Amino acid sequence: MARKRVVITGLGAISPLGLTVKELWDGLLAGKSGVGRVTHFNPDKFPTQIAAEVKGFDPLDYFSRKEIRYLDPYQQFALAAAQEALEDSGILPNNFDPERTGVFISSSIGGINSIVDQYKVFVSGGSGKVSPYLMPRMVANMASGFVAIKYGFKGPNLAPISACAGGAHSVGEGFRSIQLDESDLIVAGGAEATTIAYAFSGFCTVKAMSTRNDKPEKASRPFDRDRDGFVLAEGAGLLVLEELNHALSRGAKIYAEIIGYGRSMDAYHMIAPDPSGDGAALAIKMAIRDANIQPKIIDYINTHGTGTPLGDIAEVLAIKKVFGEHAYKLTANASKSEIGHLLGGAGGIEALITALSVKEDIIHPTINLDNPDPQCDLDFSANKITKKEINYAMTNSLGFGGHNASLIFKKYRAN
Repeated sequence: MARKRVVITGLGAISPLGLTVKELWDGLLAGKSGVGRVTHFNPDKFPTQIAAEVKGFDPLDYFSRKEIRYLDPYQQFALAAAQEALEDSGILPNNFDPERTGVFISSSIGGINSIVDQYKVFVSGGSGKVSPYLMPRMVANMASGFVAIKYGFKGPNLAPISACAGGAHSVGEGFRSIQLDESDLIVAGGAEATTIAYAFSGFCTVKAMSTRNDKPEKASRPFDRDRDGFVLAEGAGLLVLEELNHALSRGAKIYAEIIGYGRSMDAYHMIAPDPSGDGAALAIKMAIRDANIQPKIIDYINTHGTGTPLGDIAEVLAIKKVFGEHAYKLTANASKSEIGHLLGGAGGIEALITALSVKEDIIHPTINLDNPDPQCDLDFSANKITKKEINYAMTNSLGFGGHNASLIFKKYRAN
């Protein structure tokens, strides 16, 4: 059976640069940083005191007071992004078959805000005081579940949990579901809301985050010689994936086509990446093979690029292993330099950004790349916009535990 073609017809985002896709995109092109001093709690006692928080998000703009009672912040972000993506796609109210429409949304840590809040209630008041909404608020699959419930989507519903690769895995698995004719439409991506003291404690303990507290906007520095860790972020990025003929039959606008998906495992360490880059290289090779293209036609890579000393070098090594001399001819960038690291939401929002880059032929800058690491010697569009024709693009997501995912996008052209 011939595989179905899959296109992107809707985008939705809640990000540190704004509450819409337009605000996100405009901020990225302007080289704006979404990083600042933490406001969700007092960070004075932490070595890291900065994060890329979502600003100005009022749940009452999206939900009733009753709905807010049973929604964790990460679920609120996911539902808000889904609303924008679905409205953007034009499939509402009735341009879909409920049984062939699904939702794949990842979250690395899920409803950690609710877990921490209700644990305090449990300790102070006993089990009888714990909210009956704790269970649906805390579990990582319920962003997917709530989106499906709201819109009546009865098709496949998954929540891939693979740390920082989860959002990309969600997009990839949604792509595969449509490609194999299991679905016509999938809402896919990731959401995260982890900017709380408890989560900060864990990341600070493993010394994974930047401590450049005096200049927050300069803290996220992927591929820079002076990088000192990632910047934790929150938000959501979702895409509407659609079978091509289904999209054409209703005259949908198309951002890009997805043509390849690869996934692999480092099998090396619980936190550190394989320094050889072999695991990431395998995911990239699998995506290229799945797309049935040659590496040399890739024009642009949206890297995982977190700003960690080991991770950035491992990803560059992986790119060089796969692309050889072509690695120096393509253009890359790191969205996390501007929006920080959304963990399970990163792969979704970076897939969204990659799709926009393919459609608009614009690559946003990698900000704060002032002194490139000699081992990270590719063209990362340092501190400048790059305008070029982008026919094929890739985005990489590499997660704690060694989980890797790569996606390949193609500019859509009507035959």
